[in-house]
Amino acid sequence: MIRFEGVTKRYAGGSAAVAVDDLTLTAPTGQITVLVGPSGCGKTTTLRMVNRMIAPTSGTITLDGRDTAALDAAELRRGIGYVIQHAGLFPHRTIVDNVATVPRLLGWDTRRARERAMEMLDRVGLDSSYARRYPAQLSGGQQQRVGVARALAADPPVLLMDEPFSAVDPVVREQLQADLLRLQGDLAKTILFVTHDIDEAITLGDQIAVLRVGGRLAQVDPPQRLLANPVDDFVADFVGRDRGYRALGFQAPPRVSLAAEPTVPLGASAQQARAATADAWLLVVDPAGMPVGWVQPTHLTTAIGSEHLHRGGTVARRDSPPRAYLDAALSSPSGRGVIVAADGRLAGTVTAGEVVAALPHGIPEGLAMQGDSTSGASPA
Repeated sequence: MIRFEGVTKRYAGGSAAVAVDDLTLTAPTGQITVLVGPSGCGKTTTLRMVNRMIAPTSGTITLDGRDTAALDAAELRRGIGYVIQHAGLFPHRTIVDNVATVPRLLGWDTRRARERAMEMLDRVGLDSSYARRYPAQLSGGQQQRVGVARALAADPPVLLMDEPFSAVDPVVREQLQADLLRLQGDLAKTILFVTHDIDEAITLGDQIAVLRVGGRLAQVDPPQRLLANPVDDFVADFVGRDRGYRALGFQAPPRVSLAAEPTVPLGASAQQARAATADAWLLVVDPAGMPVGWVQPTHLTTAIGSEHLHRGGTVARRDSPPRAYLDAALSSPSGRGVIVAADGRLAGTVTAGEVVAALPHGIPEGLAMQGDSTSGASPA
């Protein structure tokens, strides 16, 4: 557990230079606590005071009841995993030696440290073939995976993450978020995570702490409570007007009946496609029955190839929350959301109206104004 008790950080220059102001906050053991807020609200300062990269002006920070100010700084940092925005890898070291850095500092022999490094590379989804490469030979997303592996190599109980996924593209970012949640499910670390992205905070956080400019804590709550009950206008504005829609991500799957959807296999002729439906859009599936995209039969002159597919829609699993169902329907060119079973095969389709009708409280705030393209599993 990380505990902040009346923590203040003031730089030279008087009250205007207060970065963090009388912060009292607990990051529970085995959970992800996310710090969010506008620029200048003290998120990174708060994070870096935990490992004493920055010293607080007043107040106390404890790790599992131990005052960090009383601990040796080097020893403290070796017991805390730290992941930053651009991974911070040593460019002259191989990937395996980058990951083995902290174990080696802790006195592990080379063989044991490298074996642990290889294990962690596998855990973060990197093949052993990457071990002998150098950071410059990896993509940004791969480097971030290495950064996470390095932070976890010595099995620290605490992990500090400072906007670790903000420098990669949205697709890679979503994959990295899923990887982190998978790892957290296995390892149950105490994680303090900084981001400026409220969607990322909602996706990852067991609890979210919203900071105001000047480093004052505005609200700390689980994401569903933060969305449902912002404490004031500042929090409500920061969370966003579509918070009712986002809150649907925490509800049980909607009780809706799925419609049977006409399909054709990839490679079907234009005549087969036109015979399958009179609708403007037709769903295409692969040989395993998994949706791959939509086509317009009247526009086809040749057999259906990948170049004909409209891939803008998302796919929701049968056990997905209402938000994923709505996103699938709203993003589909046909207006019919694609729903798949656990094995990825088509289960049926549903309209946005049918999903809304099944909601216990009617239309969520913001739904009439905008959709959302972040939910779902894969394009279809």
